[in-house]
Amino acid sequence: MEITSVNVRKIEKEGSRMKGIASVLIDDAFAVHDIRIIEGDNGLFIAMPSRKTATGDYRDIAHPVNQETRAMLEEAIKAEYEKIEE
Repeated sequence: MEITSVNVRKIEKEGSRMKGIASVLIDDAFAVHDIRIIEGDNGLFIAMPSRKTATGDYRDIAHPVNQETRAMLEEAIKAEYEKIEE
């Protein structure tokens, strides 16, 4: 699997921990939109797109199935976010 494109839109909202929204293109064939970039207590992390269920919980719509893939996505998104921060 190769991440072929990452687009980040920075969000500046006072008092919000959300710092941006990312879209990722995988293998020039599969896109994932609305990945949130959030400032946590230990730095930036990503939250995959989700929706609210009938019980009020949230479920991811698309997500990595292992830690290696999650780390690859997170690194690519953080790198692109850092580019626009400069």
